[in-house]
Amino acid sequence: MTDEILRSHCEQIDACNQRGGRMLSIVDMLEAGTVSEELAAYLLAAISGGSSFMTGALPGGAGKTTVMCALLNFVPADIELAVADSGQTIQSGLAHPSPKRCYICHEIGKGHFYAYLWGQALRSYFSLAAAGHILATNLHADTFQQAFDQVCGENAVPQADFRRMNVVAFISLARQGERTGRTIAEVWESDGAAPHKLIYRAETGLDKSALVGERELSKAAQVVKKLLSSGARTVEEVRKFLLESYLKKD
Repeated sequence: MTDEILRSHCEQIDACNQRGGRMLSIVDMLEAGTVSEELAAYLLAAISGGSSFMTGALPGGAGKTTVMCALLNFVPADIELAVADSGQTIQSGLAHPSPKRCYICHEIGKGHFYAYLWGQALRSYFSLAAAGHILATNLHADTFQQAFDQVCGENAVPQADFRRMNVVAFISLARQGERTGRTIAEVWESDGAAPHKLIYRAETGLDKSALVGERELSKAAQVVKKLLSSGARTVEEVRKFLLESYLKKD
């Protein structure tokens, strides 16, 4: 991957920045306890394998966009990030399944903000996965039922399209002394055909996955440990490390 492609990838992530300062990476989240090593390995293996993903939290400022952006570093090396900023962009993706892209919806919401999608635009966005693209987004929801009701109920996204959102992670907030701690509390998974099932709880860990085999999970776990000891921290450094050690093509 050239420096220009790496720069473009990271610029798309930075464009989601809502709080200013440096965008946090998966290393920051591992050290803060937002993500466990076991869960990071699962997410790395699933997303690098082409899984679409969504993060959820009901309150604003819970970190759903930040987590989504950190996970964008896990997409395959040859996948370009693209913003689903208009109906025209989405229709272009539907008409041109190649090259495969990861389309980012900055938030599922009614507001007239950049790359927020609702209604027909959201239904078209979800259909991008059936065309072969990867989806990455977030929404205001604390539970899977809330997310399902919002996407398939309020927005009438077909359940078949919703199931192609392979990984759905929910973030919880808790006071830790004088600061607020953020933790991915639950992750739900679908292989794209079956209904989602609860695959991870922070209290009990990871269950058997339909997306990630034991061999892939073990390999990803080794990479996560190496990443933590590599000195990489920024979004740019983490993406470069993963490209050189894990995401590169054989």
